[in-house]
Amino acid sequence: MILVNTDYISGKELEMLGLVKGSTIQSKNVGKDITQGFKTLVGGELKTYTEMMNEARALATKRMVEEAEKLGADAVVNIRYASAAVMQGAAEVMAYGTAVKFQR
Repeated sequence: MILVNTDYISGKELEMLGLVKGSTIQSKNVGKDITQGFKTLVGGELKTYTEMMNEARALATKRMVEEAEKLGADAVVNIRYASAAVMQGAAEVMAYGTAVKFQR
């Protein structure tokens, strides 16, 4: 499966199959939340949250790809990511794009 954030793939003619998406809502445990809260007092990267968001993007991408595979897609073009806080310490990440099939 080819994944790109452009609306084309060089040298390929594409048949659009439709919108595909994947999402997840992730959170860390209360202990991690407390330690990260203290980190905000001194500044710097909140590594626990960075890891959480990386995991969330990977899972959302995997779910998007699975949806594209069900449509028989060869690739997903114009991929975008969106995130939003849903509550203290929890975030939703969504990956979405257009599933396409290569014209032979």
